[in-house]
Amino acid sequence: MPTIVSINVGRPQTLGTEKPWVSGFLKQSISEPLWLGSTNLDGDEQADLEHHGGPHKAVCVYPADHYPDWRTTLQIPDLNWGAFGENFTIAGVTEADFCIGDVWTIGEATVQVSQPRQPCWKLARRWDIKTLALQVQQTGRTGWYFRVLVEGTVQQGMEMTLVERPEPQWTVAAANQVMHHDKQDRDAAAKLAAVPTLSPSWKTTLNNRVEKNVQPDEQKRLAGDSQRD
Repeated sequence: MPTIVSINVGRPQTLGTEKPWVSGFLKQSISEPLWLGSTNLDGDEQADLEHHGGPHKAVCVYPADHYPDWRTTLQIPDLNWGAFGENFTIAGVTEADFCIGDVWTIGEATVQVSQPRQPCWKLARRWDIKTLALQVQQTGRTGWYFRVLVEGTVQQGMEMTLVERPEPQWTVAAANQVMHHDKQDRDAAAKLAAVPTLSPSWKTTLNNRVEKNVQPDEQKRLAGDSQRD
């Protein structure tokens, strides 16, 4: 079963000197039990509430299995849990093992997969690697978000139990493929947008693609954000 090897939380702080920026990206691993509420973990906050946090992004998850490759690729041997800004670092699974709408129990809490994570410029800024957000997106090693169905106490080391899988065809990996790579496949976009448990923001983007034939250029957006910051 998937195991939470680290729970990471942090509050917004001002970073940098020449071009200061505010972010809750820097997380500290906590071994004590933490309360998981409807919008975040106790001790965790987001600086940009327009694009981060809220009920559909209550918990950011990242697979521990990706870390060895990133340590080599980025040449950062001491890349530790929480380095990608995630709240839960989970071992034994990747984006191919979790599906949109999955319901999992963790201790007293029950969570549901709402969408893949879309990395923003702050990931690149944190590690001073302008292309990092784009690398994460293009490799599909994005992580994902949980919404909280039942609040409760969670703790590092807890195993997760799958309760329900209503959309086995829509793994996080498959959703990433449609959003970021198969941009001309409007049929696939429509099918993904029709998944009831998909987050509203992803539904809007996909429906716009279908109805208006809008093809978002995520590479340009990510590259532009990194250059501006």
